[in-house]
Amino acid sequence: MNTLTKEERIKGAFYGAIVGDALCLGSHYEYDAQKIFEAYGQKPITKFMSPGEKMGGATHGIGWGERNYHPGKKAGGTTDYGYYNILVLEHLASLGEVKKDFDVKGLLPHCMNRFENNWGSWICTMTKETYAQVKRGMPVEQLGGMSNAMAIRHVAAHAYYKTEEEIADVARKVMFTHKNEEALSGGEFFARVTHQVIQGETPFDAIENVAVNMNQFIQMKVQQAIEKVKEEADKSSALSKEKFADDLALTSMAKLWDIGRSEPIRVGKASPTEGTLPGSIYFILKYAHKEDGLNLALAANAMVGGDNASRAIAIGMVLGAYKGLRSLQVQWLESLEQYHYCESLLNKLPLLKTT
Repeated sequence: MNTLTKEERIKGAFYGAIVGDALCLGSHYEYDAQKIFEAYGQKPITKFMSPGEKMGGATHGIGWGERNYHPGKKAGGTTDYGYYNILVLEHLASLGEVKKDFDVKGLLPHCMNRFENNWGSWICTMTKETYAQVKRGMPVEQLGGMSNAMAIRHVAAHAYYKTEEEIADVARKVMFTHKNEEALSGGEFFARVTHQVIQGETPFDAIENVAVNMNQFIQMKVQQAIEKVKEEADKSSALSKEKFADDLALTSMAKLWDIGRSEPIRVGKASPTEGTLPGSIYFILKYAHKEDGLNLALAANAMVGGDNASRAIAIGMVLGAYKGLRSLQVQWLESLEQYHYCESLLNKLPLLKTT
């Protein structure tokens, strides 16, 4: 019998996401899973790494070249995905005890201040574009670009808002740098799934429940992921016998883009929602029923590479809500650079507030 409280599930969701993201800092945008495997001693990652650690200090971002994408970051820090979630946590904690509707206009000054003074992370193209739009005075409702990259930033909202509709609304609003419906619906999908898991549903049931009421793109990608999990688990399948089965599973769920600088971009491992959404679901469902499933899933996702940090937020959020904070490896949690800072802010939010 699962005796987790909602508070334990909410904190599990937040820290599962942030720890999962931090585990990806060392290999973020490295598209060669075999290179990661060799660099990490031919075994899954067991501790936080600095950017490109054990891989020469750089990762191979197909289409963007080989570089250090997170200069100044150290082991235990976050990528820009985790950073955005902490930024939203800061904003929610600043709103006071009386719950308020989420307003992008209220968030923007905080974002702009951090962007100009202390961003400290990789700056994605959509963030740069939106920053320029704000400086030009563009109305909030027109902000953003057409990137189809999934960027989940709402994790802290699960400690602030009670209803699924409120959470779904926030999930879309905090992706104000994006206009693309695939990206926005991907964020909404995982917001709804996580909310239902916090309420007591299993990840599989929540995924099915949410998908049936969403658009055809989401339904197609969910079904694709479910079938891929079954294929990998089938001991008679060719995929199950592959040494890098997870890597092949993800790359098989989205097309190749023949626009990379040195080779085609494997979209199943890249930022577009068509790859990140089914890839995230794949790890969630593969590990949901394993005893140490949260930690195993976060490590396995980091080892695949690509835009593993984007997937990590979704995986950690859903499985963290399912397994609870107590299931997260203590050494990972305690070596998270901003753990105590985040804890002080989380405990100010309405659903976790401590006296």
